[in-house]
Amino acid sequence: MKGPDAPVVVGVDGSSSALAAVRWAAEECARHHTRLRLVHGYSLPVRGYPEIIMTANEIRRAIQDQAHEWLTEATAAARAAAPGVEVVTEVVADNGTHLLIEESRAAKLMVLGSTGLGNVTGLLVGSTALALASHGECPLVVVRGTAVPDGPVVVGVDGSPTSEAALAFAFEEASTRGCGLTAVLCWQDFMVESAYSATRFTVDWGQVEGEERRLLAQRLAGWQEKYPDVEVHRVVLRDRPVRALMRYGAEAQLVVVGSHGHGGFAGMLLGSTSQALVYNAPCPLAIVRQAG
Repeated sequence: MKGPDAPVVVGVDGSSSALAAVRWAAEECARHHTRLRLVHGYSLPVRGYPEIIMTANEIRRAIQDQAHEWLTEATAAARAAAPGVEVVTEVVADNGTHLLIEESRAAKLMVLGSTGLGNVTGLLVGSTALALASHGECPLVVVRGTAVPDGPVVVGVDGSPTSEAALAFAFEEASTRGCGLTAVLCWQDFMVESAYSATRFTVDWGQVEGEERRLLAQRLAGWQEKYPDVEVHRVVLRDRPVRALMRYGAEAQLVVVGSHGHGGFAGMLLGSTSQALVYNAPCPLAIVRQAG
């Protein structure tokens, strides 16, 4: 059970992207009056080094020394960004992705940079982010792109339980930041829109749009009552969700989406919108899972 003092956790790997995530997380901790936890997980190589030159213990010490240097650098970056925030660090002998999933059990929020020190730039962090968003137990933020300081929080709404969780997160963020919230609902039925379907010629698109606007109003009503200080801009579009969120995210502080669980295949536990935004969002991206 997570208490009110649950930390914001950042995975640190020595990259400039990780330092950007640390700075973002430190400012988030200052807003929410919580502590910052910086972690690094490592695994010992099982082959590829000559034991006559370095023993396993020497390799372990070298890896740990490097990790501590990265965490010291990250701590300095956090304190420069938010001087009053408490920072704790830990180096753990564990696979990075597994470690972060375990850390999410007690975290308020997990934060990653958009690229890492993998052999393929961006691939390591991308796969870790997808694993965390699918299996982690708290919201995840991928710090990428450029946040517009006076921009709104943008949230994608589709009426699902996960989008309700995203709305809860987005309203809290907007209220804490003292900014507006843009709620985006997109409607597009590929079966209806198919060139081979006669239905597309008989649909009353005006009626469909009216129903979608009513759906969005219903989804927002309770949250607007809870957060009367948040000014809400409603957007209903006949468009692809990724394209719309990319457009509005270009002028935002933060984009928030829900995750979607579909089946048990690795890599398929997130909706296509969430997966696309992990790699392409124009500003920091929050992915929020439904509780439980």
